[in-house]
Amino acid sequence: MAKTGYINGSDLLVKIAGKAVGHCTSHTLTFASETKDRAVKPVASATISTSLWKGKGVTGLSVSISAEGLRNYDETEGGFKSLVNAWTTGQPVEVIGFERESDATPYLSGNFVITNLEETSPAQDDATYSISLENDGIVTITNTAITGEQ
Repeated sequence: MAKTGYINGSDLLVKIAGKAVGHCTSHTLTFASETKDRAVKPVASATISTSLWKGKGVTGLSVSISAEGLRNYDETEGGFKSLVNAWTTGQPVEVIGFERESDATPYLSGNFVITNLEETSPAQDDATYSISLENDGIVTITNTAITGEQ
C-alpha cells in the first residue's frame, strides 16, 4: 500500500560509507544549479525595456548534504568516529538517501567528498557532531521520496 499524508523526517535517512548516520538529529539535502546569464539584443521592433531582461541557462548541477547527530559511546551506526576515519582517507565516500525500511531502493545515491566535519562539546550538555558533503560526479535521484512520481 502506498504511503499517504505528510512525510515524517524520521523516515528519511542517509548512509555514508555504508552506515546510516548515527544518532542523527537532522539532515539536509541541497540541490543547486550553476547558471549563466545570457543578454541578447531583442528584435528591432521591441521596446527599449525589453533589452533589460536576461535569459538564464544551467551550466552545472550539484548536491550538498549536511547532517547533525549526537555523540554516543555505544554507537552501532556511522557515528563521529567512523566519519573521521572516512574523512582521513581523503577519498570520496558512497552516500545514499533512503526511506526507512527501503534502503534497497534509495532515492539518492552517488559519491561525495566530506568537506567539513565538526564536533561540538558544550559543558554539561550532549556532545554533537555535524558533517558536510559535496557530490563528486553524477548523483542518481530516483524514487518517490523526492520526485513525488509514482
